[in-house]
Amino acid sequence: MKKLFLIGSIFLFLVILYHQRALLSVEIMKRGLDVQMSSLPLKDLPDGLSAVLCGAGSPMPSENRSGPCIAVIAGETLFIVDAGDGISNLNRLGLPAGNIDTVFLTHFHSDHIDGLGQLAMNRWVTGNRSTPLPVSGPLGTKIVVEGFNQAYAQDAQYRNAHHGDSVAMLSGAGMVASEFEVPGIKSEVLVYEKNGISVIAFSVDHFPVAPAVGYKFKYKGREIVISGDTKKSKNVAHFSKNADLLIHEALNSVLVGIMEEIALKNDRRILAKIAFDIPDYHTTPIEAAETARDANVKHLLFYHVVPPTPIFGLEAAWLQGVEEIFPNFTLGIDGTTISLPANSDEVIVN
Repeated sequence: MKKLFLIGSIFLFLVILYHQRALLSVEIMKRGLDVQMSSLPLKDLPDGLSAVLCGAGSPMPSENRSGPCIAVIAGETLFIVDAGDGISNLNRLGLPAGNIDTVFLTHFHSDHIDGLGQLAMNRWVTGNRSTPLPVSGPLGTKIVVEGFNQAYAQDAQYRNAHHGDSVAMLSGAGMVASEFEVPGIKSEVLVYEKNGISVIAFSVDHFPVAPAVGYKFKYKGREIVISGDTKKSKNVAHFSKNADLLIHEALNSVLVGIMEEIALKNDRRILAKIAFDIPDYHTTPIEAAETARDANVKHLLFYHVVPPTPIFGLEAAWLQGVEEIFPNFTLGIDGTTISLPANSDEVIVN
């Protein structure tokens, strides 16, 4: 009898829950929005340098790795390196687009720039900005920025007409580009210096894609190096020497080779050709680990992960051989955060 009563009570509770689902979901939404809008994640980070992967993936669709996007936080200053579709994660990660100081581009492959227009619009409107978003990159950046500005020009007019200057002042719409010439091997160019923060650019090898660069961020005794897309590069190793964190792209050529084999088997010749072509301008996980070891970095963070690893155990296959070469690594996913507190040797992985 007690058992029947318990079953009946549970059934009644589920029926009530089902009929109240709309009301309950709205209440959950309210609480979630309140938490999101009242939190200040940038304030919670330790003073120093931090990196957040807003996009840890590549053009290949992946559930937990969006297109390339790295947020670098120096003190309370927010930078973005590359603007793939991972920029859509910024709000979810508590990184307000309105706070972005500057965007740095490594190169002009579509997966690294396709979120630029949306990023600039979000920064303009949510930050109530009166000046455009600064975008810095190698020669060619102005062409990219001008194209996005032209594509979004009508949208800017609509938003100003709808919201007015108090939200969408037209002087803040769009982007403004600054370009630099790619330096030679073992040479660098200073692309940002303000409030104790410095950013340098250096050349990488992504041939036939050129120009292509990596970046090094310095702040309060800490250093983050970002490889950008590149094959194994002595120049990346040179500029990563003794860095606290190396964020390096990687492609597992064995797994991509399997993709090529299956594509050929199914007469998918275009996919097979792409799979055949792409390993020659990327770095394997083992090669990235060798670079980290040779440069004596404190921690290695993998991003631009190719191919996706949706199957249980596939990450282990992707990483095979890495730990033996360089054990201090993290395989990044969207939201991976690494903090480097000022003037210390500490590396905090979240």
